[in-house]
Amino acid sequence: MEVDLIFRIAAIGIIVSVLHQLLVRSGREEQAMLTTLAGLIVVLMMIVREISTLFDTIKSVFSL
Repeated sequence: MEVDLIFRIAAIGIIVSVLHQLLVRSGREEQAMLTTLAGLIVVLMMIVREISTLFDTIKSVFSL
């Protein structure tokens, strides 16, 4: 795993949390929830890609 991936996930988390707070304080709770959900989906897609790479590496190491 690269350190770059951790920094990207942290940056997405910071941006989403700031947007969430701004939207909640302006009275747009539904949009704040959707923004948080979108951020979560983006991070999960990044993690799924890395897990796929991990499984491919495990398959190649054990010749499965």
